[in-house]
Amino acid sequence: MAETLNSVVDAIGGTPLVRLDRLTEQAGVKGTILAKLEYLNPGFSKKDRAALGVIEEAEASGVLKPGQTVVELTSGNMGTGLAIVCAIKGYPFVAVMSKGNSQERARMMRALGADVILVDQLPGSVPGQVSGGDLALVEQTAKNVSAERGAFRADQFNRDGNWLAHYHKTGPEIWDASHGGVDAFVDFIGSGGTYVGVTKALKERNPSIKCFVVEPEGAAAAAGEKITQAEHPIQGGGYSMPDLAFLKNAPVDGYIQISGGEARQTARLLARCEGIFGGFSSGANVAAALRLLSGKESGKHIAVVICDSGLKYLSTDLWG
Repeated sequence: MAETLNSVVDAIGGTPLVRLDRLTEQAGVKGTILAKLEYLNPGFSKKDRAALGVIEEAEASGVLKPGQTVVELTSGNMGTGLAIVCAIKGYPFVAVMSKGNSQERARMMRALGADVILVDQLPGSVPGQVSGGDLALVEQTAKNVSAERGAFRADQFNRDGNWLAHYHKTGPEIWDASHGGVDAFVDFIGSGGTYVGVTKALKERNPSIKCFVVEPEGAAAAAGEKITQAEHPIQGGGYSMPDLAFLKNAPVDGYIQISGGEARQTARLLARCEGIFGGFSSGANVAAALRLLSGKESGKHIAVVICDSGLKYLSTDLWG
């Protein structure tokens, strides 16, 4: 029997793991993709987990004071998660985001009570394609706003509450739902929190599970590739940042590069074949899994995360 929750924050996590058998049949590959439907979280993304993890860690350590303002840079998903968590816990929240991200994200954060500050992109940047340089401008604004308002900086790229949320919850949920039947895990990286948390949790249970970092073609900094195309449409990650804090000493069995076009087409295939309405990064993850199943991981079980909802991209060319 379903229980009554005290708040929507208690609904974060526990998302289903779904086989994508129709999609793999359509693609003509052997094996199984197991999709963790993180877009079914209250804020429609996996970042709800990280938001809750960062805030609860800060509360426990005492660095976040009652009623203190919280500030964070975001592509929209972490900001939405923080807007929800902060609304329930009584913290004013300021989201700082590049104008290159989809407008649905800013609207949703404002609807949830956040103060949203939009930052201009670098000259010549393309709306819908946020580069590491664009993110650096957002970071500077976030630092300035934090200092002006005496705010707590959620700092998703460095606070351990981010990856620990996936280590304690997401990874074990994938393991339990699959009955330990996962052979590989792929993840498109932004902060790296999901990749590191899930990877560490899975490898503790079975060290032979292979884990792959997914990045955009032309912006594979973690793989050590030369950056030839910093701008790409896969929002929420691929920022050409070679020194992500969470990835230091994290196990990586391989790197996969996915183009924006491939991510887009796979997200559309995911919607048509499986009725799963994900965003660009979800398409990138599934595309990476399909590539593995068509090659050296043929016949295996590969876990992926459906990072966020396609509803956040209706103003983009994802569904055009």
